[in-house]
Amino acid sequence: MKLSVVILNYNVRYFLELCLQSVEAALVNIPSEIIVIDNNSKDGSCAMVKENFPSVVIIENNSNVGFSKANNQAVKIAKGEYVCILNPDTVVAEDTFESILEFANQQTNLGIIGCRLVDGLGVFLPESKRNIPIVKIAIKKILGNSKAYYASHVKEHETAKVEVLVGAFMVLKRSLYNSLEGFDEDYFMYGEDIDFSYKSLKKGYDNYYFGNTSVIHYKGESTRRNDIYLKRFYGAMQIFYKKHFKSNFFYDFLVSAVIKSLVRLKPLKRQQPEVRYKSVLISSNPEAELVKKLNSSLIASTDELSPNSELIFDATTLSFKSIIDLMQDSKLKPSIFKIQPKNCSYILGSNSADSLGEVIQF
Repeated sequence: MKLSVVILNYNVRYFLELCLQSVEAALVNIPSEIIVIDNNSKDGSCAMVKENFPSVVIIENNSNVGFSKANNQAVKIAKGEYVCILNPDTVVAEDTFESILEFANQQTNLGIIGCRLVDGLGVFLPESKRNIPIVKIAIKKILGNSKAYYASHVKEHETAKVEVLVGAFMVLKRSLYNSLEGFDEDYFMYGEDIDFSYKSLKKGYDNYYFGNTSVIHYKGESTRRNDIYLKRFYGAMQIFYKKHFKSNFFYDFLVSAVIKSLVRLKPLKRQQPEVRYKSVLISSNPEAELVKKLNSSLIASTDELSPNSELIFDATTLSFKSIIDLMQDSKLKPSIFKIQPKNCSYILGSNSADSLGEVIQF
């Protein structure tokens, strides 16, 4: 078996369904398996997987054991030569895995591969490629200067070596995952991807950012960006420094002070559209029920599209790759986007990088 795709889920049933549809479409020509590990969701996620995706292996935890432990559980039963660690609030293109595995097979000192991630507006997420957050860089980052935090020397669509990749999408050989002893379970959530990337570098492997494919990451869907999130994330950074860098009282004090100030003062961003958007369904189905339900227009040709629209993509008649490409089309800005998963009576999407997104049922 070539690839095992591991998806950790926690209470994002609708986003998980869309993710699984895209992953299955991307694995058609690859000997593979999909493993969903669920951290005790209460939203019917597991029942949905069993009913709609019978070939998917599902592990049901009776408590929320965190990101690291759950992924390590799943990889223990994986059979693929490669594993992909994937967030449930993502959408991959049909050629994503094929292109990344082709690249991986050409490398001789391969560590971890990440790819170009975009948010629900099709906007590039700079955390797709990062530098090691040494204390000086981390302090600048949490004070608002992110230039050194992100690997800005590598262009969005370029493929090159980088230091740190994001846990929403990671591909690596299963043998390497095991030799790195998986994700460090001292981290409950956040920071484990930085630690994992750094462990790969310390072992002498090359981590790569692969900019030739784009994956939607509805950033924020699987985690709420509130005070609990901030405390966990920056607490994880403290674990990272204590584990990998020589202790320094001044730096320890400074980092702690900055983190506490950030948790107390940093506002929760919520960007709301300031204009009224016209809903347009992009589909080749003239009988689409969604047109009547949402009072939207129906078009089949993207030539008819214009900015300032709410574009609803019908995944039953459109490829996921074409949807992702359209979301990144500069001619359509500043449109917002929703996706109707295949044969589903709901649409979903996220109107900003910070919003929790929405699911609209009809």
